[in-house]
Amino acid sequence: MPSIYNKLGVTTVINAADSYTMIGGSLMPAEVTDAMAEASRHFVSLEQLHLKAGERIARLTRNEAAVITSGAAAALTVATAACMTGADEAKARQWPLHDGTKNEVVIHRCQCNGFDIAIRQTGATLVEIGDSGGTTVAELEAALGDSTACVIYFDTPQYAKGALSLEEVIRISGLKGVPVVVDAAAQLPPVSNLWHYTERGADLVIFSGGKTLRGPQSSGFIVGKERYIAACRLYVGARNSIARPMKVGKEEIAGLVAAIERYVNLDHAAMKEQHERLVGRLCAGLNQAGWNAERAYPGPTGQDYPLVHLKLDRQAGVAEQLSKQLLDGTPSILVALMPDKRGLALNPLHLNEAEAEQIVTRMSVLYGWLSQQADGSDRLV
Repeated sequence: MPSIYNKLGVTTVINAADSYTMIGGSLMPAEVTDAMAEASRHFVSLEQLHLKAGERIARLTRNEAAVITSGAAAALTVATAACMTGADEAKARQWPLHDGTKNEVVIHRCQCNGFDIAIRQTGATLVEIGDSGGTTVAELEAALGDSTACVIYFDTPQYAKGALSLEEVIRISGLKGVPVVVDAAAQLPPVSNLWHYTERGADLVIFSGGKTLRGPQSSGFIVGKERYIAACRLYVGARNSIARPMKVGKEEIAGLVAAIERYVNLDHAAMKEQHERLVGRLCAGLNQAGWNAERAYPGPTGQDYPLVHLKLDRQAGVAEQLSKQLLDGTPSILVALMPDKRGLALNPLHLNEAEAEQIVTRMSVLYGWLSQQADGSDRLV
């Protein structure tokens, strides 16, 4: 029986890059799809389901409270709106908000990124502090005032340069009574990150459901203090609010709960060994074929797993051409570029051993072909 993708004429991809939204995030295991199928067979109160699912996730992740959203970007919108209005249901229905509302969100300038729109679409004004050269305590203190709804902190290595430490941000903001929201969308593994941010004092922490957790791609969740999660609940479910277009279906709620339950109960040491084994096999096979491959650590946004870095001692542009060859070939293989774009990064997170062998085979052919280029131009066409 042909797959839905064959029927539609859509090419499936071997994912050696990352949990990218553009290719579907991750693959859901049977526990998740079974839970979603079961949820699809019954009518329930969506509000009750949200509440009970949040309670379950809070227990699983060792947090005071939790709420489900339709992805991590939606969680940014929900968390921002919640900090602007608090648990005032009347205000939550009064968008756009008027003068007198806390409508400023403090963010490090070095952490501004493409997800800012999820914050700004609430009507909030971004108050940027510092720059890539650094941020001072005085700059943060001066930015916090009566109109400050929250501080949003993106906790990934690429946004660390120039930013105050999360501990310092939490300390200073706490003295001013301003909540700190941490975007940790892709910060798994380690599993302990599910509770360590709140243990460090963060008020709300955002995770994606469709990346390492392998839940539905259109799912995410927020964990944190009950007083702030209670405000977030005003913006999920069937309520008419600014986040109504981001509502989560009962199937995604059930699937995400199943995904989190599965993840926290995994043998994480065994998973780490599997990642190391895949990286070792890729490095050995690629080096045997003539490439210069080595183990790298940590993951692309600082996660606790290794990568393969394939360095190309060739002119600029070859890495992009090589990645295109891999993506356009059969099987279609997606890889990432190294930061300097002069090499490839291969990620074991969503690979199995058979796919690793396919990658080695394809790369072996490409190396032989590239080595025989008579004109020395390094063109891969």
